[in-house]
Amino acid sequence: MLRHYVNSNPHRWTGFLRRNTFARAIQGSNSIEGYHATYDDAVAVIENEEPMDADRETWLAITGYRNAMTYIVRLAEDPYFEFHAQLLRSLHFMMISFDLSKLPGQWRPGYIAVVKQDTGETVYEGPDATLVPALIDELIQKRREDSDAPTIVKAAMAHLNLTMIHPFKDGNGRMARAVQTLVLAREGILSPTFSSIEEWLGSNTQAYYDVLAEVGQGSWHPENDALPWVRFCLRAHYQQAATLIKRNNEMRRIWEQISEMTAEMDLPERCEVALVEAAFGFKVRNIRYRTTAELSEHAAGRDLKRLAELGLLIPRGEKRGRFYVGSDQLRSIAAAAKDHRKADDPFSLLRPSAEQARLPGF
Repeated sequence: MLRHYVNSNPHRWTGFLRRNTFARAIQGSNSIEGYHATYDDAVAVIENEEPMDADRETWLAITGYRNAMTYIVRLAEDPYFEFHAQLLRSLHFMMISFDLSKLPGQWRPGYIAVVKQDTGETVYEGPDATLVPALIDELIQKRREDSDAPTIVKAAMAHLNLTMIHPFKDGNGRMARAVQTLVLAREGILSPTFSSIEEWLGSNTQAYYDVLAEVGQGSWHPENDALPWVRFCLRAHYQQAATLIKRNNEMRRIWEQISEMTAEMDLPERCEVALVEAAFGFKVRNIRYRTTAELSEHAAGRDLKRLAELGLLIPRGEKRGRFYVGSDQLRSIAAAAKDHRKADDPFSLLRPSAEQARLPGF
């Protein structure tokens, strides 16, 4: 259904939806690790712009994650793709090469544990480091084998296995989430950008921790029942897809109203891009607008100045640090188009049974 919604809508807001979704995935996955980037900075890193608010470490973290995820997007349609250990190590290097003390691209050399920062409690201990290469090889072999399991289940299990093996000194969560997206993309579920559940996980972090704790039970237990984890991922996919469909419809409604408004005011159609972005509450910069509208810096500046003179955009800052935010008129358009309904829980309709299915083993 999501594929239909994306393919049936004009490229102008589908492209906006794609960028919006990628930015929120970057935000979500990194927020779980304590790197809290604004949406504007997540978009800036996608567009190779300068940061607006992020500190240096956060900026380097989201840049590394963008590089790895961009590579995954490229791999989705690579006819010569091979899933192997060196690919995992390379993706890991892309993500955290900004801090060599975290051993980017290398298996961890010793003991590792996940510790709650607020209490100091150890919540998970990874398997012995000497087992890591063999366990990774087994994970890869499982992914290479033909299986009747649905792709979403195979991707969820790849995520779970990598998390439980905890093969790296740092960045295991980001890597596991990226690998889940890679498996989905390679098996043709949808564009990697739209198949990711990283935004949803960023918004439901405690539930994410809780289900991993339930399945992992504190240490390496490959015999444990993985069904709670698979159900959790299915719920995440369902609700994330519902969110994207809702967001796509909101964008359509907003774009249509702004398109009518620009026509009535005799504004160039290219101005719609800046106005839609501002309507959503995002900051509009000259560099992004001119890139999207394929204009010179001078022409883009002229457009933005005119929109400000008309009271549609409000300028902030000076010279190269200048950006624009949406007027009350634009924000009211977005507010009216907002769909506040929450996505259903697909398992809420199931009747509890005395004997539930079991999915043994990681």
